[in-house]
Amino acid sequence: MQNRVIRTLLLALAGLTIMLTISATSFAEVGVAITFGPPAIPVYDQPICPGDGYLWTPGYWAWDYDYDDYYWVPGTWVLAPEVGFLWTPGWWGWGDGAFVWNEGFWGPQIGFYGGINYGFGYFGVGFQGGRWDGGHFFYNRAVMNVNVTEIHNVYSTNIVVNNNTRISYNGGNGGVDRRPTSEEEAAARERHVGPVAAQTQHMQAARSDPQQRASVNMGRPAVAATARPGEFKGAGVVQAREAGGRYTPPPNRGNQARPEGNAARPSATHVSELPPAERPAPPNTGDAKQDQKFQKQQEKLYNQQQKERQKVAQQQQKEDQKLANQKASDAQKQQQEQRHSQQTQQLQQKHTQQNTEMQQRVQAARPAGRPPK
Repeated sequence: MQNRVIRTLLLALAGLTIMLTISATSFAEVGVAITFGPPAIPVYDQPICPGDGYLWTPGYWAWDYDYDDYYWVPGTWVLAPEVGFLWTPGWWGWGDGAFVWNEGFWGPQIGFYGGINYGFGYFGVGFQGGRWDGGHFFYNRAVMNVNVTEIHNVYSTNIVVNNNTRISYNGGNGGVDRRPTSEEEAAARERHVGPVAAQTQHMQAARSDPQQRASVNMGRPAVAATARPGEFKGAGVVQAREAGGRYTPPPNRGNQARPEGNAARPSATHVSELPPAERPAPPNTGDAKQDQKFQKQQEKLYNQQQKERQKVAQQQQKEDQKLANQKASDAQKQQQEQRHSQQTQQLQQKHTQQNTEMQQRVQAARPAGRPPK
């Protein structure tokens, strides 16, 4: 309710801009806002689908307030949180003198994503990369990179793409000029959920990699796409072939004024600052006994990770308290903060890898050719 009120107030202040014309119901959770646009969508190839039941989530430019810079979150294959759910990508939009990020979401219908051509089925309107049918996801081979010797629920429908631009934002100077349809607005009002834990961890991994920052790669990220979330090394990693367009960030980007109500969101220095861990979705291999076994393993891993979080959080708190009692210098405080930040990042990466490996074991247990129910 509070987010909806904030969102409505933001739109009310938009004046005679494009955002005023878009209904508030078309937005997922509104996040940060900045004053210069993201780079164009880079040119890259889609890695092959790692297994039946994985859905493509396109790459996008996110914002890091610690560096006042965009960074590329690679496209990746993710298991849908529910049968029948599709991914509506997030998008940047111009309004009230700033660029605002609108969070993506999972739901039964594709919503509005700014008219942005993210590629691979997301060409600005709807999704042409596949469909759910009878509880199974069928891949459009004309759009999706799938191995048909392993995945048999496929079809082929050629898509004519009229939106060939690689512009990565809606409205403003040079942005995509498109408003949501009533159907797209309705999709945002239907039951839906935000990014799953694997997507959040994937984004955090991208944020921690300096090579993903736009000021470093100039719109051509070193890792443009991955076969699985969080895997930034190995055979499943795809580099951008070229930038989507020339990128020239303002020289004073570090001093950009932040719109009121969009204060900087600092990175998690301490484990206690991390968002709560999400419980994994129940396994669905088609074998009830196997599912029960995997569910116990998932629960054991979740509890173990929670204990590790708690242990590190308590240790960091003790160390901070000890330093405060010693009346430490600013340099000592900064050194400890950096060490805690590194500990927190390493713990996140460890848990991301563990969760990915668990997902892979569940996926491998499914009989060949059988999609999740």
